[in-house]
Amino acid sequence: MEWIIQGLQKLSEIKPDALEMVLGDIAHQRPEIFRSLVLIAYVDGNISLSKAAELLGLTRMELQRQLMSAGIPIRSLSEEDVAAEVEMLKRCC
Repeated sequence: MEWIIQGLQKLSEIKPDALEMVLGDIAHQRPEIFRSLVLIAYVDGNISLSKAAELLGLTRMELQRQLMSAGIPIRSLSEEDVAAEVEMLKRCC
């Protein structure tokens, strides 16, 4: 299994668009796995709550409520979170 992870990492460096397509396929064909990947990235601090919500098609508040009810700790807002919220508001309102 380690070889797959290493291959995906190299693929992301060589052909980032190809990896985006693979992630898109996972999101559509196995949404529960994609959700797990997004939540792992959030818990590990690799993406913000706002980015996680965007990837999952939720608002930050919806995802925050879901995480709280699942007992997953919520990190305080980072500058990235605030910037993502402002950007989302610009696009939708």
